[in-house]
Amino acid sequence: MRFPRRRLLRLLGAGTLMGATRPWRARDAVAQPADDVDGRAHDLLRAFDAQGHHRTGTDVDRASGDWLHREAARAGGTARLVPFSFARLDVLEAYVEIGGQRIEGLPFFDGGVTDATGVSGPLGPEGVQVAIADRAAIGTEGEYLAEARRAGRAAAIVVVTSTSVPGLVPSNARAFTAPYGCPVLQVSSDARGVLDTAARSGATARVVCRTTRTHTTAVNVEAEVPGRDASLAPLLVITPRSGWWTCAAERGGGLVCWLEAMRALAGARPARRTLFVASSGHELGHLGLEAFLHEHDTLLRTAHACIHLGANIGAGGATAAGALVQAADDGLDVIMSGALSDAGAAIAGHLPRGRVPAGEARNLHVGGARYVSLIGQGNALFHHQDDRYPAAVTADRVARYARAVAAVATRLASA
Repeated sequence: MRFPRRRLLRLLGAGTLMGATRPWRARDAVAQPADDVDGRAHDLLRAFDAQGHHRTGTDVDRASGDWLHREAARAGGTARLVPFSFARLDVLEAYVEIGGQRIEGLPFFDGGVTDATGVSGPLGPEGVQVAIADRAAIGTEGEYLAEARRAGRAAAIVVVTSTSVPGLVPSNARAFTAPYGCPVLQVSSDARGVLDTAARSGATARVVCRTTRTHTTAVNVEAEVPGRDASLAPLLVITPRSGWWTCAAERGGGLVCWLEAMRALAGARPARRTLFVASSGHELGHLGLEAFLHEHDTLLRTAHACIHLGANIGAGGATAAGALVQAADDGLDVIMSGALSDAGAAIAGHLPRGRVPAGEARNLHVGGARYVSLIGQGNALFHHQDDRYPAAVTADRVARYARAVAAVATRLASA
């Protein structure tokens, strides 16, 4: 797939950020009916989808943070925007050129870069290596190429992203703060035929991954619902809010559940306080959550429990398979599973106890937290430009999960 340069830069969405605003409090908000979960899910998914590409540190990311800040206040939380600093990667040029034909793409954001000349070599493992990344490989955040990237034999690697829906499906950059290896260019599945033909003929390719770094800030949206007993350990509820494209299904369901849990707790006046974090930087090694945990370095070990609301909760479509439950112990697994069953929300399975979980739950697991996590399964448009509302996610399905999460949060905060 070939993108005109102007369109490519618009897709990649470089932008600047403004300073933090004052805390938004519940008294600033207009109350909503407590029982209209389906209606609120629809409104939120539609609004989030309309905002654009939610890349960390861009203008859309900041505007979306301001919007979520207001929504958190409407849900009854005492909300604030908390900035964190990072060096945003802005793409200037990213393409592979073969015989005068350019195929535009997107670099690995934790890989090597080039100047405007790029790097050249024959298509093959000793020059410009071509790799195919299916859904499973994309989910490893580049680890499937770690050895090839470090070995030094390839001048560059071109990854054809191959999923059930044609298009460019980027990998997250787990090592964003410590990039390594040769340049890696991700291109759409549409480019496979051209690359296969060129490789058979022994053609030479030139890869350009020219970028710049912009020191800026992004924001986490944090909120708190107080408890009656300040001596009790808090509950923590987290969800990421950024991604490569519009990511309506990837992020929207988690945001709905996050807000509904906040609304339920604000109305319940539970025993213990609850901290809520919607973090930016998901696609860049969970930067925002890492910044939050750095500032609250004992929280994971001292919190009563943590709820992680991951990707694709309530994703729609024929391939949707429910949510995977990831839990640190049997007790939390049983509580979440029971609430999902009561709400009519499908369960795709249970991560075996002790295995390192996916998404930001990985940070909780490594940090020694007691956690339960939901990650939706079967979104055919995961990390795809067409991950939009309502094609990829449905409000009624999301609402079922939101009711379950609200019930679990209320039970844990009341314990």
